[in-house]
Formats: sequence, C-alpha cells, structure tokens
Amino acid sequence: MPKPASQGTPVPVTPVPVTPASATSVPATPVPAAPIDRPGYRAVFRVREFRFVFVAHLFSLLGVVVSELALTVLVYDLTRSPLLSSLTFALGFLPYLLGGTLLAGLTDRLPPRRILVVCDLVCAACVAVMVVPATPVAVLLALRCAIAVVSPVFNGTRMATLADILGEGDLFVLGRSLLRIVSQSALLTGFAVGGVLLTVVPPRGALAVTAVTFLVSALVLRLGTARRPARAAASAGSGLSGTWAVLRNRRVRALMLMFWVPPLFAVVPEALAAPYADEIGVSTAALGLLMCALPVGTIAGELFAGSFLSAATRSRIVLPLAVTGVLPYLLYAPEPGVALAVVALFLAGATGAYTLGLDAWFVVAVPEEQRGRAMTLMTAGMMTVQGIGMAGAGIAAEFVPVHTVVAGTGVVGTLCLLAAAAELKASGATEK
Repeated sequence: MPKPASQGTPVPVTPVPVTPASATSVPATPVPAAPIDRPGYRAVFRVREFRFVFVAHLFSLLGVVVSELALTVLVYDLTRSPLLSSLTFALGFLPYLLGGTLLAGLTDRLPPRRILVVCDLVCAACVAVMVVPATPVAVLLALRCAIAVVSPVFNGTRMATLADILGEGDLFVLGRSLLRIVSQSALLTGFAVGGVLLTVVPPRGALAVTAVTFLVSALVLRLGTARRPARAAASAGSGLSGTWAVLRNRRVRALMLMFWVPPLFAVVPEALAAPYADEIGVSTAALGLLMCALPVGTIAGELFAGSFLSAATRSRIVLPLAVTGVLPYLLYAPEPGVALAVVALFLAGATGAYTLGLDAWFVVAVPEEQRGRAMTLMTAGMMTVQGIGMAGAGIAAEFVPVHTVVAGTGVVGTLCLLAAAAELKASGATEK
C-alpha cells in the first residue's frame, strides 16, 4: 500500500508448521522464540511463515507503486489536466483516515488471513476495472480512493499478524523493520521500474500487470500463512466507539502520537525538493539526490540498528533520536547547496532508527484483543499526517522561501517532538 509508513515493519526460532492449502486453525498466541544471542535480520527469514508474508509484501508493494504511477499518467493522458493528475496521487493519502477509523474494528473481529486476502482481491478488482478502456476518469479516481480506504486495514492487519507469527519480542521488531526497509527501497526503485514499464506498455497495460501482482500476493498469503481466529468477539466495539476505546489508553495514545508527529515534519523537504532545486538553480540530477537522501538515510539507520544494536540499546535511543529527528533541517537556514542539503536529509533519515524500539514498546502496550485496530489506526494516522505535512509545506512555501520553511520545520518540529516525548514518558510507556 502507499508508503508508510510504514511504519516499523524485522535468532533462531521454532516456526509453527503450516499446511499451505488447508492450514488448520491455530491460536493467535505469539510464537515462542528461542533465546536471541545477538540481533540480526537473517534469523527472521528462518521463520517459514514470515518468508511468505515478505514475498507477498514485495508483490503487493510493486502493485501499489506501479499502479500509482500508471494511473497518474493515464489520468493525465485522458484529461491533460495537471490538477487531476496530481489529485490522483494525493488520493493515495487522503482516504487513509476514513478507512483507518471506520474499518479498523474489522481487523480484530475477523480472521486476519481472510482480511489480508480479501484486501488484496479488492485491490486487484479495482485495478482490473481501471484497465477497461471505457472506464471514465471519475470512476478511476473513485477506484483509487477505494484502494486507499482498504490499505490501512491491510497494513494494520499484517502488522498485528507479524506479532502472531514472530512473537512480541525482538523478532517482531526486526520483521517490521524489514518490511519498512522494503517500502523505503520502493521509493528509490519502484517508480524507476514503473517508468521503464511504461516505455514498453501503455498505462492500462501497466495497470494490468499490477492487478496480477495483487492476485499473486493474495495467493501467497492464502497458501503460506496459517488460519487464525479473530482476536476479539464479533460484538466488540466498531466504528468510532471502538476507536475511542483504544485511544482512552494513555500509553497507546502517547505511543501513537510519537509515531505520528515525526513524519508530519519529516516529509517537508521531500515535498519541497523540486521548488528548492529551482530556488538554488540546480539540475534535475541534483533534484534526484535531494529526493533520495532521506530514504537512503532511513534505510541505513534501520539496517545499522537492526544488525548491530541490542534490543536494550534500541530502546534507550528511542527518545534521543526521535526528538532530534528534524534538527538537521536547521542546516537549510543559510540556503545551502546540494551537498550540505543531502547531508542534512541523510542525517534526518538515519534518526528513523528509533522506530525499532518504538515498535517494541507499542506491541507490548496494546492489549491483544485491540491489536489489529490499534495498529490500523497507527498506520492510517502516519499516512494522513504525511499528506497534511506535504500540504502545509506547500502553503508555507507560497509566502516564504523554501529554505526558510525547511529550517523553520526543524525548530517547530523539534518543539513538538519534545512535547510528544514528555507525554510518552509521563504515560509510562517507556518503562519495561
């Protein structure tokens, strides 16, 4: 689904045997992990069921990225309207809040494997309708919204299912991190793959390819993951009442806030990369560096934390890294050249290593019967605030220079992060 977040998605362990086509029902109790000698991603791949989830994630992510690009190009070809073309991309963010609040309860009241498969099938069906030449632009946009509505349900359910597959300890954290790294890598390669594909086939042909990727993801999840019962009774709170039930838990609420505040400010340089490149008069190649620096830093930070730091160390660095995450944006104050701006963005991305420790706190704080809903709300909120942050950056840049907007983000964002960290400590969520 659209980038996360996100969002942490990563030793020997005894995996649960799964019979692919007719897996017997297993309890939702987390898989007990063997003692961990030292952290590392390789151990996560030793869990057979995770390998299926990982492969399905690759196919699903490919479908999302390529369909976003192909649909944007298709809408522009049909309308020659830059507004409608940009709106097509923005619709990947806006409906997240709707799906995350109204449909989050389904993630705990229905079997998780069924939800994952059905969400992939819904996405495949929506893309298949987009392929039909007679489909009008209004319907194309509506279908784009439908995919975005089910995305937080899919992502939240998958995140909760990882806790069932990997347990609530270090394996879960590393598994989440691996899925996040793949999502960040898609920002670097996914659009390039889509661009190459569009040179070979027309936009509707590329959309047909993505329909297949969603179907493959559904098949892999159906055959490779165990059938687990719903976490909560069918009578559990639904809609907004269930959402408030989750948010009444101060620890969970404070943790969600710490997941939501950083991306609200982190996306500002990305949203303003093209205007900044124009402001300092650099080439499109330099613009590419500005766009890549943040995700490259994020990947580097996560890989280092997951590969070389212990769980205890990752827990200790959460607050220091989180509250300093946008401080590097202050380097934009003197309107730097590309080299210094890239350094600032890389450093800001690398602080994203705090999410591994935050994931560990979150999965422990959330009651199991609310886990799917809470994780859906968390991922929906992360996507929503990114859209808000991008829009806010664009509005601010209409009145003041771009480098001032980014540097100001470093100041305002740090103050907000300090407040969020204070609430997190007051809630007791940082205590073991």
